[in-house]
Amino acid sequence: MFSLFTMATLILLISSIVMMLASYLSKKTMADREKCSPFECGFDPKSSSRLPFSLRFFLIAIIFLIFDVEIALILPMVMIMNYSHIYIWLSTSIFFIVILLIGLYHEWNQGALNWSS
Repeated sequence: MFSLFTMATLILLISSIVMMLASYLSKKTMADREKCSPFECGFDPKSSSRLPFSLRFFLIAIIFLIFDVEIALILPMVMIMNYSHIYIWLSTSIFFIVILLIGLYHEWNQGALNWSS
């Protein structure tokens, strides 16, 4: 018991030291305007390189990613159907699809799928 406590304390101490060193060594000493500006072959930039990003596009991309992963989880269910009990497989599949439909309804209700506004 004592060796476990000693080992946990040692690990905590070493990780704290490493985090403090990383925080101290990663500090930028000189935040200069020229260093923070984009570099375009030695010339002054014509316009701001930091263009505003559409939040609507980001939300659509996240929704697509979520549903894409869920489709990848649904596809193996067809292969598993022969190896599992049909009632358990059916209840799991229906439960999973109902969760997907509730999520889709929630996104639709919140207006995340509406492109017109």
